[in-house]
Amino acid sequence: MPFSAANMTMIEAKKIIKNYGHGNNVLHVLRGFNLQVDRGEFVAITGRSGSGKSTLLYQLGLLDQPTSGQIFIDGQETTNLSSQQHTRLRLTDLGYIFQDYALVPELTACDNVLVPLLMQGWPRSMAITAAQETLTRVGLAKRIDHLPSQLSGGEQQRVAIARALSHRPKILFADEPTANLDSDTAERVLDIFSHLNSDGQTIIMVTHEPEYAARAGRVITLSDGMIIE
Repeated sequence: MPFSAANMTMIEAKKIIKNYGHGNNVLHVLRGFNLQVDRGEFVAITGRSGSGKSTLLYQLGLLDQPTSGQIFIDGQETTNLSSQQHTRLRLTDLGYIFQDYALVPELTACDNVLVPLLMQGWPRSMAITAAQETLTRVGLAKRIDHLPSQLSGGEQQRVAIARALSHRPKILFADEPTANLDSDTAERVLDIFSHLNSDGQTIIMVTHEPEYAARAGRVITLSDGMIIE
């Protein structure tokens, strides 16, 4: 799709506030901010523990609802969508990678990537092809039929990346994707992100490691629920 002023912004957040609790026990996690991420950007969100990084990612990724404010994804206002509409949008347009991999232990690498595609209604033959191609893309062509228990931590994370990418999401969200990996393996995962981004993939990644955040094209620093840099 050619770029235009109308479609350059992939995600926009306006006056986002997120509180937990009620009355005198309210915890103010996100204190009102505006954020815009353009199509094809690689953005890292960083900050100290408890600064609101993952909470922000969950709001942007529609995994949680803000207390107030608006979130637009590719021009679509999402805050007032129904639960079913949120689920459908997450399934078709967004991809997620978490630090604990979240793989189904009884399924092979291929089947772990395959399941979300079948949930979207893909024909099984097309889903198998897409799963195999995506696993090959992240360097796991020879590990397609292995169970998670037969894979290293870095390989499991690459399966999780393949699962998030297989349906070609508009935005890839990654929450501390290198937290459980040694430094060499973490760098290989970030190399995958860099290659994906060079191909035009929009990526929003939470990390507490400054050297990993520096791999992104833009770094957003949070402190006490506010963007400070």
